[in-house]
Amino acid sequence: MFEANLLTFLSVGFLLGLRHALDADHLAAVSTVLAERPSMRASGLVGFWWGVGHTLTLMLVGAVVLVLGVHIPEPFALLAESGVGLLLVVLGGTLALKLFRERWHLHRHVHDGEPHVHLHSHHRREDHAHPHWARQSLRPLLIGMAHGVAGSAALMLVIVSNTSSIGQGLLYIAVFGIGSIGGMLAIGLTLSVPVVYSRAIGQRAFFAVQGAASLGSVGLGLWMLYRFVFSPDGF
Repeated sequence: MFEANLLTFLSVGFLLGLRHALDADHLAAVSTVLAERPSMRASGLVGFWWGVGHTLTLMLVGAVVLVLGVHIPEPFALLAESGVGLLLVVLGGTLALKLFRERWHLHRHVHDGEPHVHLHSHHRREDHAHPHWARQSLRPLLIGMAHGVAGSAALMLVIVSNTSSIGQGLLYIAVFGIGSIGGMLAIGLTLSVPVVYSRAIGQRAFFAVQGAASLGSVGLGLWMLYRFVFSPDGF
């Protein structure tokens, strides 16, 4: 009976990890990173390392909570959530700044007596395509760790109230983390589809997808900060 209950508990943890990856702030953060890398391989790496970073933070916080018997204070949890909001604003703003620096503009010219308008940049480097490990691995790893801090308070409440030992608690976090890694890997590959497809269509479509990711990230981040300032109980 005990083993069956533990297996059920861990199975629920795995499913919750998969579901946790679908949170709006996670999608917004990952989409801004993916919008800069139009390839399935890079997108898979971004999702994977985000999940790893998220799990590492949860394991660290969980070890402290379970071993030392401390509780995460509510002000810290609220501050961590507002930090994620600020991170989303920074990620979206960074992408917008990148687009601005590339100086995309509408370029009007005439072909065969007919006027045409193209989205054009004099600063974008198309030949600079080799992967950067820092952007594909380290950056999403750190972003995932930041999200792990923000989500640790709620997870620790579940663990403390449903486990009877440190080992069970850490095992639950690990299974939850595996679920979130799998979820973010799948999300990274899924979100890469419109990015890759828009790049294949043309620069105008690619620019639109990047702009949407930037606006979405900034908008959600500002909303989270607004709730923290004016309605802290809303988190």
